[in-house]
Amino acid sequence: MPRSLFGRALVILVTPMVLVQLVAGFVFYDRVWDTVSRRLSNALAGEVATVVQALSRHPQEDDRRWLIETMQLAYGSDYTFLPGAILDHTGPAKVDTILEHYLVAGLNERVRRPFLLDAWSDPDDLQLDVQLPDGVLRLVTSRQRVFTTNVYVFVLFMVGSSLILIAVASAFMNNQVRPIKRLAAAAEAFGKGREDAEFRAYGASEVRQAASAFLTMRERIRRHMAQRTEMLAGISHDLRTPLTRMKLELAMLGDHPSAAGLKTDVADMERMVDSYLAFVRGEGEEKIEETDLGAVMNEIVAAMQRGGHSVALDMTGDMHIALRPHAVKRSIENLVANAVRHAAQVRIRAERHVGDIEIVVDDDGPGIPAESREDVFKPFFRLDPSRNAETGGVGLGMTIARDVIRGHGGDVRIDESPMGGARARIRIPL
Repeated sequence: MPRSLFGRALVILVTPMVLVQLVAGFVFYDRVWDTVSRRLSNALAGEVATVVQALSRHPQEDDRRWLIETMQLAYGSDYTFLPGAILDHTGPAKVDTILEHYLVAGLNERVRRPFLLDAWSDPDDLQLDVQLPDGVLRLVTSRQRVFTTNVYVFVLFMVGSSLILIAVASAFMNNQVRPIKRLAAAAEAFGKGREDAEFRAYGASEVRQAASAFLTMRERIRRHMAQRTEMLAGISHDLRTPLTRMKLELAMLGDHPSAAGLKTDVADMERMVDSYLAFVRGEGEEKIEETDLGAVMNEIVAAMQRGGHSVALDMTGDMHIALRPHAVKRSIENLVANAVRHAAQVRIRAERHVGDIEIVVDDDGPGIPAESREDVFKPFFRLDPSRNAETGGVGLGMTIARDVIRGHGGDVRIDESPMGGARARIRIPL
């Protein structure tokens, strides 16, 4: 069975039509063409038997001449008597067909004399030679008297009508499948974070129902994201206000010995609040735009190199793609920063494939155990059990990276690197 709905629906429509035509063709062949061909062959064999019998009863030359002329006028065939001739059985080879079989069977039954049939040398006429005691009777007549062409007309009619019906069915079925394809494209675009403002519900009632459900779901998700963003904006304001007051109070204390530890705690708290908000917000308000991902990668690598880290970049193919540039840049930065934090050498490779762009970040660090490669994407999970921000942050960098890339329809996963450390593989669909 075809994998597409269009192909399966077309098979469902075409299969009964083909079966009906096969049955109709069999009935036509068995009841019409076969019967008509047999009767035409028997009629010609009876005509030849009549002429042979008449010539046998009138051996005189004048009588035979008169009989042959009469038979030609009566049957419309060309008869010739060849006195003293003998059949050459090394003549034209017979073509083994059903129609010739009927004619040979009729001649054997009616004439009962040696004969030689040449039905295919001439495209218009057939020739029959019958051996008589004193010569050969030659008959040349039109093939239309034996071979009916109705079967060819019928086959052409069936094939032609089938092709027309299949073309019409394909056109109508394509119109019915198009709304489903449009719905799938809109769902895929929404999964990649892209807008499809032109999408609307149309087509059959079931398709419209599915499209309406999709539009309702999309609006609910958008409303949920908007409400979350508004809530986070309020939380951000509420949390930053007391932090700002605390920073002012600490600034007023000056270089008091007890203020140093509090300043560190406030800075850690502010950094954690920023990380939490960034994780939940997920850069959802940024618009998708055509971006040169290669330029973004160059900026990330240049910044890491300015920081004294050994980072190499290798890109292949066109890196232009529609995405949220700041969010994706932040995700890649998180992965590269995580690599340079634990490794001495980092290599980045970006390639454009048929359906996506793949970015691979390899390092020579200690790597990530296989049982923890999915856990590192969980919020607040850290391989380092300490909570010291100086040794690895709050455990949201990897989570943010995967969340943003999945928001574009892609994914991030961790493998073992050929360099001995960890390999972060990013796939962003085009």
